[in-house]
Amino acid sequence: MTTEESTRGRHYLMCPPDYFEVSYSINPWMDTDVAVNEQSAHEQWRGLVETIREVGGLVEQIPAVPQLPDMVFVANGGIVSGDFFLPAAMRHPERQGETPHLRAWFEEFGCKVLDPPAGVQEGAGDALAFGDVLVAGYGLRSERAAYDDIVARTGWRVLPVRLVDPRLYHVDIAFCPLDDRQALVAPDAFDREGRRALADLVPDPVLLTMEEALAFSANSIVVGHVVIMPACSARLEAELRRRGFEVVVRPVGEFLKAGGGVRCLTLTLDTVLPSGAGGHD
Repeated sequence: MTTEESTRGRHYLMCPPDYFEVSYSINPWMDTDVAVNEQSAHEQWRGLVETIREVGGLVEQIPAVPQLPDMVFVANGGIVSGDFFLPAAMRHPERQGETPHLRAWFEEFGCKVLDPPAGVQEGAGDALAFGDVLVAGYGLRSERAAYDDIVARTGWRVLPVRLVDPRLYHVDIAFCPLDDRQALVAPDAFDREGRRALADLVPDPVLLTMEEALAFSANSIVVGHVVIMPACSARLEAELRRRGFEVVVRPVGEFLKAGGGVRCLTLTLDTVLPSGAGGHD
């Protein structure tokens, strides 16, 4: 693991679960008959913040907003690259109200805020940097055409991969970069072309079983050499340790009721993607 690799992924934005509840259903995990335990949700969220800080990460916070219960899943709010913030273009009206608040926060944070992409694109929940390539999920929530617009405007290198299992509806539930050579990959989440593309991109993948994927094992973050995960099988933990990573399991069961894990609750602020000529217009 290089010095550059080990210092990435240390700075995160999070939103407290002050208004979190399951009041509508926009993915297969959400059941409005299943109540959220507010105390447990706050304890789990604070525990994640503490864990990130304990292993050397930094956490910024954006205030929660009434009537926006899923704003806690701030990863979907947009994509950060250097000093630029590209807001998401959410599919569902229930989440579209988050965007003005995120735009305002990033403007105050000192970022240049770009216009949202043309078409649906659900932020870093469907777009994760692997090296200098943005692995971009589409087919269930985000649209393929949105990435054409992003490439034209930013010059970023984008690898679109089609998601095919509605339970793994964002790419961050099926793919997790570990460093510039290794990543957690749930192959059954992707179509044949997507599996082939990821096999060509990732030199040394850790392949997840469907059981591990459905436990949201890929919905994790990496702070230095520490992988913070909502769940991890004994097999997977042994494999990660063999590769030199430390595993910290941070249960977030209240948020799984809405289809979100550790990665969904965080937005990485220190990603830097190379831009081509004319990028970031």
